[in-house]
Parts: sequence; structure tokens; C-alpha cells
Amino acid sequence: MFPFLSVSDVDNNQSDDMPIIAVMVALSSLLKPTHFLTLFSHVFVSTCLTPPIPSLLSSLLPPPFLLVCTELQSVPLLARSPSTNRKYPPLPVDKLEEEMNRRMADDNKLFREEFNSLPVCPIQASCDAASKEENKEKNRYVNILPYDHSRVHLSSLEGVPDSDFVNASFINGYQEKNKFIAAQGPKEETVNDFWRMIWEQNTVTIVMVTNLKERKECKCAQYWPDQGCWTYGNIRVSVEDTMVLVDYTIRKFCIQQPQRLVTQFHFTSWPDFGVPFTPIGMLKFLKKVKNYNPQYAGAIVVHCSAGVGRTGTFIVIDAMLDMMNTERKVDVFGFVTRIRAQRCQMVQTDMQYVFIFQALLEHYLYGDTELEVTSLESHLAKLYSPSPGAGCSGLEAEFKKLTSIKIQNDKMRTGNLPANMKKNRVLQIIPYEFNRVIIPVKRGEENTDYVNASFIDGYRQKDSYMASQGPLQHTIEDFWRMIWEWRSCSIVMLTELEERGQEKCAQYWPSDGVVVFGDISIEIKREEESESYTVPDAPNTNTLNFHFHGWPEVGIPTDGKGMINIIAAVQKQQQQSGNHPITVHCSAGAGRTGTFCALSTVLERVKAEGILDVFQTVKSLRLQRPHMVQTLEQYEFCYKVVQEYIDAFSDYANFK
Repeated sequence: MFPFLSVSDVDNNQSDDMPIIAVMVALSSLLKPTHFLTLFSHVFVSTCLTPPIPSLLSSLLPPPFLLVCTELQSVPLLARSPSTNRKYPPLPVDKLEEEMNRRMADDNKLFREEFNSLPVCPIQASCDAASKEENKEKNRYVNILPYDHSRVHLSSLEGVPDSDFVNASFINGYQEKNKFIAAQGPKEETVNDFWRMIWEQNTVTIVMVTNLKERKECKCAQYWPDQGCWTYGNIRVSVEDTMVLVDYTIRKFCIQQPQRLVTQFHFTSWPDFGVPFTPIGMLKFLKKVKNYNPQYAGAIVVHCSAGVGRTGTFIVIDAMLDMMNTERKVDVFGFVTRIRAQRCQMVQTDMQYVFIFQALLEHYLYGDTELEVTSLESHLAKLYSPSPGAGCSGLEAEFKKLTSIKIQNDKMRTGNLPANMKKNRVLQIIPYEFNRVIIPVKRGEENTDYVNASFIDGYRQKDSYMASQGPLQHTIEDFWRMIWEWRSCSIVMLTELEERGQEKCAQYWPSDGVVVFGDISIEIKREEESESYTVPDAPNTNTLNFHFHGWPEVGIPTDGKGMINIIAAVQKQQQQSGNHPITVHCSAGAGRTGTFCALSTVLERVKAEGILDVFQTVKSLRLQRPHMVQTLEQYEFCYKVVQEYIDAFSDYANFK
């Protein structure tokens, strides 16, 4: 039998209305009984400390700049190029990695020189329409104006002077004239014009590369209804469907004049400063856009706030991927120069310029590793075959690419502090600074905000998991403080307390009765053994602790059924208790923990889209915490479990 645990503050003066978190533990057929825990605390009454998430590319950050939502808004003008004579010819793709390393040396010195050599305004062009008094209020930034020769013309409204103006410009793609419209983010007073442009240009795809507000500043007016219908001018817009994923949101609109379907792809993972810390999300996003936009449709409308920086970055990546696939070379310098002749300041910072190269290199090195579920079986056959020129199987070659990802030891400052070193179970597995889990500092004690755990993104949302090491005896209190602070409603334990005669995890619950860890007491409420996972009816204060006993001391589980069951049970618990972070731990918090996070993410995508990408999922995990999915066996197990899951369905249409 398994005990139910109750955790409470040892202070007897606790108020009656103090929040309670109950922690229940359930098992699968491979599991033994689990624990039911209740947590009480008022010692840690504090606001949640959101962990800082600086870019992993902090060395590339440009000086901060301010965009204020006023009539006099402007963006920082790019400095005039000292010379436009310097030549940066197209790069063959097989030279891309070598050239990137060369240009990134000495704090990106050569990249900055190249970016600063770009002509700001390659041609002498007028902006007369945008400068008219009647149109000044329509411009979000006074110094980002469309050229007359490339601006989008709206049909004139009867009796409304200059109603043909919208701050948007036609932009060429790779070998495709006017493939895009680069637009500013609509203002409240220009939303009607924005929808007129969508209608008149026969646009069915909108790409949004900004959030509505960033750093409390207005970046774009919300030009769609949250639900139901709204009329903008004489165009009726209704939201038909919304799909929220970790890096982007897809909204399907029905616009009527007469009826047409328009899809908005909203990239939500661009940070307030700099660029995304990895191009993986952007490449997935761009592929989604490419696959969706039909050939018969008009120009793809791309906008951020000003319609030049992130907008230009997206367009350049799209064009250079097409060029890479067609010519086996890229011409970033030349293409940026050409589109700046269509709209000023396209690609606005050197960081954005470098990010373009990083996205292109990512695609060149790793390619497109997404699979339809129907092709997994044939793909596995290839993985088990010898890899040409590699001297090993395709699976081994794929895993070697993952192990070649450099661990950023210089990004682990807090975990390497002398006061925190003793809190780490394995010195090679320390959380990165940008996504480490922060717990409140204990009053009067320094270095008490550290716990060896990392926030990990899931399929639908950021920070879905807290990947943690198994607590040491002297870090159990920190572990429970983490559970309490971040309101974790599910704990997944993937190790035994002892394996092969070695301690793998301290017992962080009492064998019976009450045990006290710092200011938190834990009491066993119930212990039960079950042949399957059970999720009892309980209020949202309940937290289930799933202790998986199906992982052998050596190797991997014999089949994937137990892992599939535990993932399903955890997801059910999350739906009932709210989507707070799922705490996942083994011993070091990397191998088995990474495997669980990878499988949970991959299977959720399989169910939602009928698509999987084991390689990029694991690659993303390793960028968030060292050594996630630690061995080739664990990596192969990910594929096997997905195949086992798919085989359980006789009708593949379930995934489409």
C-alpha cells in the first residue's frame, strides 16, 4: 500500500484559509503504488519569481532602443553606410559553417562590418503619399514610410481624400515578384484599411511577427475579434478556429464580402530584445506558412510593428531557403540590399542579420526532419541501415549530431557558485541561467534561490516542465519549495531511491506519519497500489506524484506501454488541475527525464497534427538542459514508443 501524504507549515499560527496543495500519487500497470501528499505553507507567501530568460546569444545583443506608442513614434535610423563598394558575394552552402565561424569571431566583428556595409537606401525614392498631412496619422512610426513606387494602393473610398494609402510595401521573394507585402502593425485607426488590403490583394495568409504589447508598449492593435464576429469597415471577420502552440498561434478567420478563409500565423516567441535563442521554432513556423499558402492566393502579408526588422528577417530567411534549395548557395547581403530598395531599413539590426545566417545553417546542417506518422515505419528502416560515409547506422549518425551540440558551460553561473556546488548531484548537469527554476530567497540567507532544475518547453506552451535532479538529502526542502512556489500539480519520478547499490534520489516523502523539511511538513494521507493509473476526483489543489517503476537499473523499459500510460495519466491530471509546470525527475534530471519530456511532447504533436520530429525535439531539449536524452538507447526508445503508439491505431486518419 502507498501512503497519502499531507504537507503543512509547522507554524501553528497558520490561518484557516491558507491554500492547500494535495499531492497524490498513482501508478500504471508497471508501477507500484504512489503517494498522496498535501502541502501547506504560508512562510513562502510571495509573488512568483519569474526566471529571467536572456538570449543564449547574449554576446550579440544590440544596444536597447525605445519605441513609444505616441504620435511621434520613430524607430532608430540605421547609420549611413560608410561605403557600399565592399563586395559580399553569394556563399556556397558547403562553406556556410566555415564562414559563419569566421565572421562570428572577435564578438561578431566581421558580421557587424558586413551589416554596416549594407546600403540603407539603395535608391533615391520618394515617400510623397505617406508624407501627406492626411496620411501622417496612419503611420505608426514617423520615419518608417513606404516608397511611392512599391507601396500598396487601396481602392479609393468615395468622398474620403487619400483613402488609397496604407503603410505597406510589395516585396519580392526569391524569383517571385511581389510575393510578400511588408506592412506595419495596424493602428486602431488603420485596422479597417488593413482588412481592405487583405481583401483587395486576395491575401489568404497573414504572418504576424510581434506581440500586441512588448515591454508594456503598444506594438500592434488587435485587428481580430477574440471570438464571434466583428465588422471592420464593410468587411465582416469571424474567428473560426485557434490553435495555440509553444512558438506560434494559428488563427483561422472567415471574412465576408463575400466569404473567404484567411489564416493568420502568429509567431509569439520573438523576445522583447534581440532574437530567438534558437532558429528551430522560426524554421518550423516558416515551413507551416510555406505549406499552407496556396498558389492561387495573393501576396502573403507579413507584419511586425514597424514592418521592417522582424518582417524583413522572416522574408529573407524564406527567400534564402528557396535559393539554397535551388542553387546550393545563399546571397543574404545581395537580397537584403534589393529588398531595401522596396522598403526602407528591412532587417534592422546586426543581430537579425546574424540570425538569418543561423537559420540557414541550421537548415543546411540538419535539414527537414519532420515526418508524417504514416512514413515512420519506412524512416526507421532507413535509420537502421548503414549511413552512407558515416561507418555506422543512420540512427547512430543522427544521435552523433545531437551529441555534437556544444554545452554552454559559461551559461551556468548560479549553479557553479561555491555555495551551490554541493546542491548538484552530478556536476556535469547544471541548469543554464536563462531557464533555471528560481525559488524565493530565504530571508537573511544568501544563495537560497537555487535548485538544480530547468524550465522546459512543451508542445503547446513554454515552461511546461520542470526537469529536476532527484533531491539530495540536504536539498529536499528546496525541492518542496519549488513544488509550492510554481504550483506544480504533477510530479513524475523515473528512478528508484537506490539502484545498483547507489543512492539515486533521497526519499522526499515520509514512510509514515509526518516529516518536516524546513518550514514545510509532509504527512502521509493514503497509500494505494493499483494495476492502472488512477486520478481521483479532487479539487485543483491536488498534485499527483507518479512513480514509474518500469525503468530497469540498466538499459531501457522492455516496451513503451508503461510510458504511454503514464504520459496519458499526467496529461489527464493536468487538464483537471490546470497547466502549471509538470515536475519530472530521475537521478541527474537528464537521461530518463529528457526521454519522458521528449516523448510527452512528440506524442502530443502526433495526436494533434499527425506529425513527429524526434530529432528536433531532442535537440531543443539539449539546448535547454545538458545531456537531455543521454544515450543512444534512450534516443532509439523514443522512436520505438512512438511507433508502438501509432501501431495501437488501425486507422491512420486519426492523426490527420
